[in-house]
Amino acid sequence: MFRAALRLSVSGARSLTRSRPQYTASVAARSYSHGKQETDEEFDARWVTYFNKPDIDAWELRKGMNTLIGYDLVPEPKILEAALRACRRLNDLASAIRILEAVKDKAGPHKEIYPYVLQELRPALNELGIPTPEELDIDKA
Repeated sequence: MFRAALRLSVSGARSLTRSRPQYTASVAARSYSHGKQETDEEFDARWVTYFNKPDIDAWELRKGMNTLIGYDLVPEPKILEAALRACRRLNDLASAIRILEAVKDKAGPHKEIYPYVLQELRPALNELGIPTPEELDIDKA
């Protein structure tokens, strides 16, 4: 035990007597991705393709919507239409209503976004038989 304590104190003393520091200045280099930047059209096409998969299941639908809503944007109506059609293929009305609620919430203080999205989605909503949260009177908190 005494030997171990002596060894630690000697190594500690050596570290105190070093004349030059053992660190080097970091190089100001950034590790940015040099990959291709995705355009808005490519982003929209990727998500439309994702939701148009014929074998999409309920978990993939929820995962895709959670990821999409996590981005700092309100999804384009064509992406939302593809998601709503996926809900219809799965006979999942609750997810369809939740998508519309999430879009309304995501629009935040910009009150003109949600009515625009509903206006663009109206033909698809009528075709698919999906009511809006306002039509169901569940938009009141």
